[in-house]
Amino acid sequence: MSAAGHPILEAWIVTRERLGSTPAIRDASNAVCRTYDDIEAEALRFQERFASIAANSAVAVQLGNEPAWPAVLLALWRSRLVPLPLGAHVEEVELRGILETCGVATLLSSSGGDIQIRSTGVAPQQSWPTPAPEFLKLTSGTTAAPRGIRFRAAQLLADCDQICETMGISDSDLNFGVLPFSHSYGFSNLLLPLICRGVPLVATSDRLPRAMLDGLERTSATVFPGMPVFFEKLAGIDSPASLPVLRLCISAGAPLTAKVAEDFTRAFSVRVHSFYGSSECGGIAYDRSEAAGYEDGCVGEPMCGVRIERDAPGPRRITVHSAAVGDGYYPVEDPETLSGGRFVPGDFVEWRERGMVITGRSTDVINIAGRKLNPGEVEGRIARFPGVRQVVVFGVPSALRGEEPIACIQGDQLEVAALQRYCRAELSAWQTPRDFWLVDEIPTNERGKTSRRALAEEYQKRGKSSAGAAVVESSGT
Repeated sequence: MSAAGHPILEAWIVTRERLGSTPAIRDASNAVCRTYDDIEAEALRFQERFASIAANSAVAVQLGNEPAWPAVLLALWRSRLVPLPLGAHVEEVELRGILETCGVATLLSSSGGDIQIRSTGVAPQQSWPTPAPEFLKLTSGTTAAPRGIRFRAAQLLADCDQICETMGISDSDLNFGVLPFSHSYGFSNLLLPLICRGVPLVATSDRLPRAMLDGLERTSATVFPGMPVFFEKLAGIDSPASLPVLRLCISAGAPLTAKVAEDFTRAFSVRVHSFYGSSECGGIAYDRSEAAGYEDGCVGEPMCGVRIERDAPGPRRITVHSAAVGDGYYPVEDPETLSGGRFVPGDFVEWRERGMVITGRSTDVINIAGRKLNPGEVEGRIARFPGVRQVVVFGVPSALRGEEPIACIQGDQLEVAALQRYCRAELSAWQTPRDFWLVDEIPTNERGKTSRRALAEEYQKRGKSSAGAAVVESSGT
């Protein structure tokens, strides 16, 4: 397709003409992986390979943090295809449900650095709502099944512009890209600024603390978008390296605690700025402050170009208005939550002196490092385990990942080790409960209903000493 009318492809033409042979992507050792001209040549090769895929089809992209990402995106858009990024963490059971829900007949994956194109065996979607999407993001929202969020290129570009303008990121920076490129946060903070504004990046998947620190030092990266767990682990390194050119650290995906931020600042003399966003609308708020001290859960003021509607003081849900808000969900719409340039997040927000503070969630969805887990999905899997009579999954606060899932289970002759093995086989690692709490009876309220909030409070009172409880370590963030 022509770039005319596709604002990201139009922006790429300007970026490539301006920067051409200059480095666009480096690896963690500082070796150049791609110039802007290299990306263009690679995109043309991919475009030839995508020629047999029916126009307007959704194509799942599961590549990890491969340097081929920008070229793949450009080629898909030029081929009038609809990219759906998927994390490398998505395992077969979960993957199948996503492909079927979104009608994805083609999957791109990486094997030894080569991009593989394969049919999924899923019947493609027959038609799109109006306006037709040019991009899909994945979310579970408040439903048990995953669903897509429909975007047009103009909305994605608006999010990129709002992020760069709010955070002061330019093509003189070097983004350190260890966040998953497939996640909304990594996509908007790393890939789009490279394509649309010529902000080069370091592409790496190594999240070991020493590897991240070495990569930051070797590449002289100036901007580090991360998650609280990254900053906590880096601050704990003995004899940390000096990072004199690192000027901007951004934390999102889970609430940033004051302690984690203070420890990192003490170790590296760089302030960590909290960033609050959602897959449905991109960036919402950002802590621009350079003043000393931090406040738990503070995410600052609305992003440039974002208007937040609130109608009362104290903790309330908000409505976000922005040119970056997606068109709607797919395949099932929810216009009360997402439509017409407005999105209502599931968080409670309070305004304080430093700005917006996230005080809790209005739904049962468990927020695990930016990924939303519907407890009903996990309950349905655990309920099929022999001997389980009732199960309730709830979230408890986690300093590093926002929340962790806990399974409270009533049953007969259950063994925690067997439950753990079963969940690891049936669920992705991040969905597996952190702890199994075995009880004789799950309490109900006066209406005969179970309160997840009450169970979470009781669990936290009891701590890890509950009879039958066993910690289950979950991998990744």
